[in-house]
Amino acid sequence: MTMHTRSLGTTGPQVSALGLGCMGMSALYGEADRSESIATVHAALEAGVTLLDTGDFYAMGHNEMLIGEALRTAPAARREQALLSVKFGALRDPDGGWSGYDGRPAAVKNFAAYSLQRLGVDHIDVYRISRVDPEVPIEETVGAIAELVEKGYVRHIGLSEVGADTIRRAAATAPISDLQIEYSLLSRGIEERILPTTRELGIAVTAYGVLSRGLISGHFSADRTLSPTDFRAHSPRFQGENLRHNLALVEALRKVADGKGVSVAQIAIAWVLSRGEDIVPLVGARTRERLAEALGALEVTLDEADLAAIEEAVPPGAAAGERYPAAQMAHLDSER
Repeated sequence: MTMHTRSLGTTGPQVSALGLGCMGMSALYGEADRSESIATVHAALEAGVTLLDTGDFYAMGHNEMLIGEALRTAPAARREQALLSVKFGALRDPDGGWSGYDGRPAAVKNFAAYSLQRLGVDHIDVYRISRVDPEVPIEETVGAIAELVEKGYVRHIGLSEVGADTIRRAAATAPISDLQIEYSLLSRGIEERILPTTRELGIAVTAYGVLSRGLISGHFSADRTLSPTDFRAHSPRFQGENLRHNLALVEALRKVADGKGVSVAQIAIAWVLSRGEDIVPLVGARTRERLAEALGALEVTLDEADLAAIEEAVPPGAAAGERYPAAQMAHLDSER
């Protein structure tokens, strides 16, 4: 396996062609094994993965502490190669509930102070608010991160789930390295306005949800029982007729994957990789087995015939159901 590198925009660092999204190791996808999670982070670093993505609100700091432990126990050379992408701003309560978003400058600096401690580092490589605070202009939030950059606590400024107009306003305030946003065969909404805007401005995309939360991994079945704490138990794409429709798309994609001698997950990740050198897929592997499968996508080459077959199997807009429940969709600036 060859781990190629890509740049996080014209102002950002060089990172591995795949990044590791660590949220599922702590929250929202059912129980995870801590030891296996740490072993998976170690295996990712050993394989040449450099970009680790987290959020301070993933299980109320648990995920940052887990990554901090993984980095402390990794070989020094591997620890030093890690680049940390951190999201902030989502407010939680002791019951695990969600209470909105806070993008005020004072809150930005407060969140950063706690993240630095939990991660055990002296700087964060890419820092971004997870969702736009509707009460705070994006210029104020980005300006506060820019102050952290000036003081050395943050290296690069990112954005998350914002639309084209907000991207332009943010970029006019301070240099933006990349936009983190959902992008997969089932979620192609960024192609119309957002992706052209990031490319015009030299901003990279870190794509999460490349396997649509496991839906197009090839491992999800209609009879799978999800715990109430699993995000997918409430996701429209995993419900009733929507799920049956979406799994039919997966079976069509499986035929293409079988023809290439690869797994469904690998061809889905390879498709995102094929979208451009400015796109870095985040894989949400929680085990070394799933990580190894995802890394195999780096060896998959898709020619024009393969891409046409994939488009035929999963045409744009083919997914049934929104990517988030209605209440969460309302918070997505990227959907406006």
